[in-house]
Amino acid sequence: MKNSHPLQSREWGEFRQKTGVKVERLGDLIVTIHPVPHTNLTIGYLPKGPDITGQLLDKLLVLGKNENCIFIQIEPNVEKDDKGYEFKNLYSSAHPLFTNFTFILDLTKPEDELLKNMHPKTRYNIRLAEKKGVKVTEDNSNKAFEEYLRLSQETTQRQKFYAHTKRYHRLMWETLKTDKTTDKTRLSAHLLKATYKGEVLVTWILFVLGDTLYYPYGASSSKFREVMASNLMMWEAIKFGKRLGLKRFDMWGALGPDPDKNDPWFGFHRFKEGYGARHVEFVGSYDFIINKNAYILYKLADKLRWALLRLK
Repeated sequence: MKNSHPLQSREWGEFRQKTGVKVERLGDLIVTIHPVPHTNLTIGYLPKGPDITGQLLDKLLVLGKNENCIFIQIEPNVEKDDKGYEFKNLYSSAHPLFTNFTFILDLTKPEDELLKNMHPKTRYNIRLAEKKGVKVTEDNSNKAFEEYLRLSQETTQRQKFYAHTKRYHRLMWETLKTDKTTDKTRLSAHLLKATYKGEVLVTWILFVLGDTLYYPYGASSSKFREVMASNLMMWEAIKFGKRLGLKRFDMWGALGPDPDKNDPWFGFHRFKEGYGARHVEFVGSYDFIINKNAYILYKLADKLRWALLRLK
């Protein structure tokens, strides 16, 4: 797997700076710096970068000391194999920030083969949506984006999960929205919408970078659920990636093997699973400790905070 990823792109770094996050560039890598409240200490975050090496940790140690970091959390964009990491001051993170699993679909396969590899129910739902007259189009207009924001708010309230603020989404779209160029070395965002009887039912924002399509954000209406607009949206997203000549579709997150049906994310996992993509596990999330004494205190405070949250 290549190490390039939207969260390590120059454009993503520009966007994060607009949100007020401090961004440090370590060569081609992006490390964000986050202050610890009521202290002069910080925490670093290196998402979706390359494999962990001694050379990388040496550079992070210098950066971490300069930024007064307690630790730098590292989440490589590297698939898991049998090897482990045995570096000094590197420990598994208690709280991974990015999902450790995803589904990746091979877009080089013919459409007939992709359909054949889907779960029968998924295939049926796609055909049902087509028969009912659901239409999916790319629409990068301001009006379509405002509809996306409206549906995002509706979705988060309905499903009771955390979402980024409207300001976050606006800055993301302002920075990343496609300019219709064919330069795939630049991260670009594209908005797809599914309509039925003149009403927008589903909106997705897709990322394109290199040879890969990504599905980071989606929202849907509670109306006309029976027409299966989301199933057709995924299929049209797949065909969108194929038209662009992309090779892979990273669905941006999944649960692990044998997921708990009571997990709040189980529905998303099962939905993506229906498209016959490969289930991928990454090497994991690691804390690279810069200040050992502060790290011990931080971990104790973190355990206390979670204990108090569970009592509420």
